[in-house]
Amino acid sequence: MKKEEFLRVFRTVISEEIRNFTAPQPTWMRSSQVREMLNISDSTLQTFRINGTIPAYKLDNMWLYKYDEIIAVLEANRVGRKELSNE
Repeated sequence: MKKEEFLRVFRTVISEEIRNFTAPQPTWMRSSQVREMLNISDSTLQTFRINGTIPAYKLDNMWLYKYDEIIAVLEANRVGRKELSNE
């Protein structure tokens, strides 16, 4: 393989890897991160926490949320989803 061919293939592979790269999501999130993620106010997040819509954990005076649990709540409440049937 010639140098030019190698560089072309290398650039293509690297470009594809960069396009497919997704930053890892944090396991634990603070209230400010959840508010930003969901684009909601502090009072809305507090309401969701109080009524159990979003699971939360308290450590001293800090509220923490699990990223996976927030995604699960969003998925469970998705509007217009079609249930898969085994037919």
